[in-house]
Amino acid sequence: MKNLPMDLLRTFTTINDLGGFTQAGDLLGRSQPAISLQIKRLEEMLEVALFNRVGGLKLTEEGEILYSYARKILEMNDTVCSRLSTPSLSGSVRLGTPNDFEVSFLPVLLSKFSRAYPDVTLDVRSDVSINLRKEYKKGTYDFVMTMDEYPNHEYAKDDFIIEPLSWAVGPTFSLPQDQPVPLVLYPKGCIYRQHITQALNKANIPWRVLYCSSSLLGIKSAIKAGLGISALSLNTMPKSLVPEHGFEHLPALGQVTIGFNYDRNNLSPAAALLLDHLRNGLKQNQGYPSAFNLMPD
Repeated sequence: MKNLPMDLLRTFTTINDLGGFTQAGDLLGRSQPAISLQIKRLEEMLEVALFNRVGGLKLTEEGEILYSYARKILEMNDTVCSRLSTPSLSGSVRLGTPNDFEVSFLPVLLSKFSRAYPDVTLDVRSDVSINLRKEYKKGTYDFVMTMDEYPNHEYAKDDFIIEPLSWAVGPTFSLPQDQPVPLVLYPKGCIYRQHITQALNKANIPWRVLYCSSSLLGIKSAIKAGLGISALSLNTMPKSLVPEHGFEHLPALGQVTIGFNYDRNNLSPAAALLLDHLRNGLKQNQGYPSAFNLMPD
């Protein structure tokens, strides 16, 4: 019976998640030739081709089968290592997150954390970032994940990533001629809304708010139905929407920072561990939404 080395499986899944050998090497701290040799070794062990390199890097049928199992194997491995290498933790953590992360980025990481530390209770609530920061200062949360302006923000060094904003468009949407741009927006105070309206105003392009919702599900449904367009960061873009950095004649939307507000001196051991878990996950998957199980259609 063959035993598949864990490091080869991790390299394999990382290549597929990030879309390339070079990107995987950058994340894993290995050169591109070293990554290629690992995949060659894995293919020789299994006696199958895992990637089809014609017309872009895609998994073969055998590669798809291995990928589904490899993710489960690695998840079990990481959970066991976390449970056995870290003292048992208990308690509760109050976490605040932006609305659009509650159904895309965070569930994957929070699920892994909960399996590793089942005695820690997570109390997670979502809101727009401006409200999260206000409530954090009142003591409502142990720490909050928020979105802020780039480069003007208050996050400490290494506590944030920079994300480009993209127009979010339905698959069949086209801008109406000689009419204001129809917008689907979060309520006032949302940084996406601010970037959208400022960019359109600066370009002297008329607009109107056609639909407003505090829920990503509502935003996504309205865009998919063709009511209008909006903007999201790449890490929160649902699969059913089309990311367009430059949609028709509309202006670019710039970048935002995504980071954490906390006081390390006042964090419980469980909260500190969750913070580090989320910080690492956010940085490792910066700009790579395919690495997450994003919201389904």
